[in-house]
Order: sequence, then C-alpha cells, then structure tokens
Amino acid sequence: MHILPRVLGKLAACTVLGLLFNLAALAEEAKPAPAPAPTPTLEQRVAGLEAYLTNSDPTAPLKDAKGNIPAGLTTPAVGTPGPGHNAWMMTSAALVLFMTLPGLALFYGGLVRTKNVLSVMAQCLGLAGLVTILWWAFGYSLVFGKSFNSPFLGGSEFFFLKGVDSLPNTDYSYWVSQNVFSMYQLMFAIITPALIVGAIAERMKFTAVILFVTVWMFVVYFPLAHMVWGATGYMNGVFNAGASIKAIDFAGGTVVHMSSGWSALLLCLIIGPRLGFGKTPMPPHSLVLCMVGTGMLWVGWYGFNAGSAVASDVIAANAFTTTTLATAVASFTWAALEFIIRKKASVLGFCSGAVAGLVVVTPCCGFIDSTSAMWVGLLAGAVPFFACTKLKPFFGYDDALDTFGVHAVGGTLGAFITGIFATTAVNGNLSTNLKDIVGKTLWLEQLKAIGLTLVLSLVSTLVIAYAVKALVGLRPTPDGEQEGLDLTDHGEEGYIYESKS
Repeated sequence: MHILPRVLGKLAACTVLGLLFNLAALAEEAKPAPAPAPTPTLEQRVAGLEAYLTNSDPTAPLKDAKGNIPAGLTTPAVGTPGPGHNAWMMTSAALVLFMTLPGLALFYGGLVRTKNVLSVMAQCLGLAGLVTILWWAFGYSLVFGKSFNSPFLGGSEFFFLKGVDSLPNTDYSYWVSQNVFSMYQLMFAIITPALIVGAIAERMKFTAVILFVTVWMFVVYFPLAHMVWGATGYMNGVFNAGASIKAIDFAGGTVVHMSSGWSALLLCLIIGPRLGFGKTPMPPHSLVLCMVGTGMLWVGWYGFNAGSAVASDVIAANAFTTTTLATAVASFTWAALEFIIRKKASVLGFCSGAVAGLVVVTPCCGFIDSTSAMWVGLLAGAVPFFACTKLKPFFGYDDALDTFGVHAVGGTLGAFITGIFATTAVNGNLSTNLKDIVGKTLWLEQLKAIGLTLVLSLVSTLVIAYAVKALVGLRPTPDGEQEGLDLTDHGEEGYIYESKS
C-alpha cells in the first residue's frame, strides 16, 4: 500500500518532464532558421578571376560602397596563390641565384689572376650560405615584417620564417605564396654583399669577408631594404603613403648597387691596394670566363628586374623590355667609346658596358618606357666608362674589378634618372601616392634617398671594417698574398698544369 503512492508520484514526475522537453523542442522548432551566409554572386566571382589576370586585389569586387566586405562573404580567390604568378616568381628566384652562382663567380673569377680565381668563387659560395642562414633566422622578418611599426626595420613576427607558408602575404602580393616571395628576396640579399668582393678581390682574408658581411647585413642591407621595399618603409614612396622620403626603386638601385658599391669603395681604401699595384701588371687571367659570366648575369637579370613586379603581368613585361634595350645599348656604347679613344673595342669593354647597363636600368626598369630605356642605356655606357677609365686612374684607388665604377656610380646614376624618366603611363602604381610629384619633383625625392643611402653605407662600412680589422685582421700576410688566396685561404688551386708528384 505504501509503494503505490511512490510509483504514481514517479510516473507523474516523468510525465511532467516529458511535457517540458516536448515544449522546449516545439519552441526550438518555432524559432526562425538562421540566415545562410552570403555567397558571392557570379559577377563577383568572375571579377575575382579577372583580378588574377590583372594582378590586382581579388577582394575588391566583394567590397561595398564603404570598402567593407560583408560578414561571412568569401571567395576561393582570397588568400590563394595564383599558379602562373607563383611559377614566374619561382623561375625569377632561380634566375637571380643564377646571377651569383655561377654568373658573378665566373665574371669576377675571370677578372682576377690565376692564383686567386678560387678565392672569388669561395667568397660567392660562402656568402650564399651565410646570408641564407641570416635571412631564415632574422633577415626576412626585419625587412618585410611590420610588428616594430618602424620605418627603419620591419618586425619579429617572421623570425625563423615562422608562419611563412604558401599563402600570400597581401602586404606584398595578392597571388604569390609568401614562402616563394621570401626565397625570391633572399636571392637579392645574397648577391648584394657578393658584389663587394670585386673591389677587395685578391687581398682580403676569407674569414674577414665573412665577419664583415655578417655585421653589414644587419646594419646596412636589412634596414635599407625595409626602408625602400617594406610596407612601413621610410623611403617606400610607391606603397607607403606615410613615407618620409617618397622615392622609388623598382629592383634595387639604392638597396643593392649603391649600398654595395659605395661600401666597396671605402672598404678597398681601408684595406689598401694590392701588393705591386701600379707597378706589376695584373691583367684578367681569363676573359673567356668573364664573357661567360657576363652572359649569365644578363640572363639572370631578367629575374632580377622583371621578377621585381612580383607577378607575371604588364609591369613585368615592360621591365623585361626596358632591361633588354638599356643593356644592349650600354654594352655597345662602352665598346664604341673604347674604339673612338683607343681604336679597339675590347671584349672586356662589351662585358663592362652590359653590366653597367643592367645596373643603371635596375631602379627604373618598371617605371620607364622604351624610349627612355634607350637614353638610360646611352648614359649607362658612358658615365661608368669614364668613372672606370678616368676617375680611378686619377685618384689611384685599387678598386680591383671596378665595383665602384660600375655599381656605385651606375646605381647612383640609375636612382637619380629614375626620378626623371618614371611615368604613370607605364606603371599605374605611381598614381597611388605619387601622382602629384611624378614628372615634376620626384627627382628631389630620389636625391634624398641617394643621400641617406650614402651616409648609411659609408658610415657603417667605416665602423665595421675597423672593428673586423681589430678582431681578425683584414689582409693575409704579404707572403700569403703573394702566394695567392687560393692556397692561403682554401688550400686549393684553380688550375694544375702539371703533376707535382
């Protein structure tokens, strides 16, 4: 009798709970279904694909009148690397590495004496490895990061290439994977200090070169590259609206050629001339190697210049064209001047003129038209020619392979005339932040950039060179230098003509 009330009570409780659950379910069903996330219209999707073809912002077709993208609205084009642009940038990266290895190694190697040919090649190889390590650990982030919110250095967010994956970094490209972009820019970082080798060839110890470049990259190259190309850069006039110096440098007139060329001049002055300089003949040991290296530099330079568009687009096509025209004209002009003055056009003259043309057109190739490129080539063949054949003998400095005459003088010339010849008709990006000064006062901004590059390069080189000299010394012993750096530094010989057994 006592059990029945308890059973009935439990049944009643279960009935009430069941009713409550049913009421809750009915209430949930009565709620309106959430609205589905908006999807792009067909027109928006087509516009996104067109953005790939024109290397523009794939999200632009999705934005409303206020420039905002509706919540939840996505398109497959956002954050997706474009296969064509990626392919061109990987090819360009390989071409720029080809400039150093083997292009520059053969070009410089042919110009030195037999006993030092391997030393030049070892320096190029050694710097390729050293700079890659520095770039992986800190360099890429210091140049292309922005967490420091500084116009002089990038940030720490990409240290050790953290987060640098196959998705684009839209600060620099909508369609190129960031890891590909990073590797492309690495090749610039490799060749820049390798250019310095030409001025101090045959007389600077390998250990001193490695130590000098290690510090120089942090003090000169990384800050300068960020200032010119970084999203928050001090001199990035094209893409940083807040740039203090509104200069332009398409592929490295200031960053690569001026920095290395002016540093090379001061370094060769600090080290002093080679033993016997001015008394003992020091002709190139192989102009054949020099010519082969020049051809490789010219071919690789298409990756250097046209690749700096960071896309396979109309700007890359223009840079490819202007690079070809300026280089060919400069090579011919240099040799023609030799013929007029000396009655002979030398192979070395053709080679030197070609490299000078490549250097001078570098900062402006993506900003000028074909007619301007012809003028650039003419100036590139003439001004560095007189710097190498008249200026150097007049002052008597031992710039062994004319790094200063070609890269410093040529890079400075190119940076300046970029401000004169640049036109928005060729590169619409110049209209973003510079439309009021292009064709007017842009050359003044270029002069400011030239001045800052000179000060940074020369002051830093002075301090670093004397620090390295105090720590490990800059030169081998006189006997070691006389024997040759191939044996002194590397224990090898480039050429063995007979058995020593």
